[in-house]
Amino acid sequence: MEKRFNTTGACFPDQHYMVDITERLVAIKKMIDRGDYFVINRGRQYGKTTTLNALETFLTPDYLVISMDFQLLSNSDFSTEERFVSAFAREMYRNELVRKAVGSDIADTLKKIKSGKELVLADLFDVFCDICIEAEKPVVLLIDEIDTASNNAVFIDFLSMLRGYYLRRNKITIFKSVILAGVRDIRNLKQKIRDDSDHQHNSPWNIAVDFNVNMSLTVEGIAGMLSDYESDHKTGMEIKTIAQLIYDYTSGYPVLVSSICKVIDEEIGEWTENGVLKAINIVQNANSPLFDSLINKLEDYPALKKDVIKILTNGDRIPYTAENESIRMLLLFGFVRIEQNSVVIANRIFETKLYNWILTSEEMRDTSFFKAGTFDKPEFVKDGVLDVELILTRFIAHFHEIYGDKPEKFIEEDGRKCFLIYLRPIINGIGNYYVEAQTRDNRRMDIVIDYLGKRYIIELKIWHGQKYNEDGEKQLSDYLDSYGLKTGYLLTFCFNDSKKSGVKIVQFKDKALIEAIV
Repeated sequence: MEKRFNTTGACFPDQHYMVDITERLVAIKKMIDRGDYFVINRGRQYGKTTTLNALETFLTPDYLVISMDFQLLSNSDFSTEERFVSAFAREMYRNELVRKAVGSDIADTLKKIKSGKELVLADLFDVFCDICIEAEKPVVLLIDEIDTASNNAVFIDFLSMLRGYYLRRNKITIFKSVILAGVRDIRNLKQKIRDDSDHQHNSPWNIAVDFNVNMSLTVEGIAGMLSDYESDHKTGMEIKTIAQLIYDYTSGYPVLVSSICKVIDEEIGEWTENGVLKAINIVQNANSPLFDSLINKLEDYPALKKDVIKILTNGDRIPYTAENESIRMLLLFGFVRIEQNSVVIANRIFETKLYNWILTSEEMRDTSFFKAGTFDKPEFVKDGVLDVELILTRFIAHFHEIYGDKPEKFIEEDGRKCFLIYLRPIINGIGNYYVEAQTRDNRRMDIVIDYLGKRYIIELKIWHGQKYNEDGEKQLSDYLDSYGLKTGYLLTFCFNDSKKSGVKIVQFKDKALIEAIV
């Protein structure tokens, strides 16, 4: 059977190219060997289910795994204790590995319970204990999609009893390890289930250990997958270069990696840097449940939206503190990551999607800059080359038309937002752009544009004196070196009366820096 990339992040033997996650499985098994109780929590489509499927097989030589997926249970299955016990027993009975590992008596008991009456949770735990006593291997309980059950009182009772039995495992033969999986970690799951008045740090929550295993794909992992693909298809791709570029845009978010590869394989057929950039443009402009979830969560939580806008448009460095509820929620949904103890957007694709969402909102589309960018767009591409110098020139002209000689109307930090609003309709649907996270602060921001296979670097900054400007020129020159470019662009917002607006070319070492001053 021909192998394909799968956009769910799931990879199946003989059907899909897959990243080797053995290192991840080994790390999780160490936690199980210690007898830990933990939650594998990551954002949607982050490869949790893929990992659990692989983990079940990986553990089989040493453990009996009772694997459950709460997506297979309906809302009515959680409506009463009796129905929950019956449904849980039903799914266990369907598990062939469990039936083979236990004696006929336990299998018969499961069969009776799944259609029994007047059942209570204790009946289910009696079966758990019997299985753990009879099994030749230690038993691991693994439950996926716990968020599905998180609004149900029966589930709370189940977890409370599970905690009680787990804590008494030195006296009762019960599971060696318990693994829950879902979007929410154990603390956030508690907050979803219980009323605010009932948020106590006792049962069933305070036994879970932190899950710190890296679930992102690495450059090496992506390269290994591409190497398998190359062995079959002989495309001539530069595997390390392509793997690094895919990682640079995705930060290893599994579904984004597989989506890019799938688009190149099935639609573009060009395993080059330009092919990757084309695929990224298609992926980030597509409607997908992942992106819908990203935007919907920000709409549902205004405080999160405010923090994201601060990071993106103001260049705010939000320090990471575990007690900050907004930050915890952003981490929980996979929108951000922690880098050098600061909160940054999780990956470039998310960042661009969020920029596009912010900059194409109804409020932004009504601005003069967005309308001007839309009107000017046809003039900026000549022979497949984006005329960035002309873009800067026109932007300055529009800025002065809008603000005239009254800069007091203008807040300095809004300058970058105005330029991004102007730029957005110009490259929409054809090019990609992102802001380099390392340069984003309240003084400087570097925009990287990929347009029709060519790359352009624009540094946006606020004027803070000649010395700072010279430092900025050196920084931009060094940044251009990292991309192998000889031309860069600077857009400076300055309201010093001695400075005149306009565009000029400055020669800095071997670089041509086109400087525009507003």
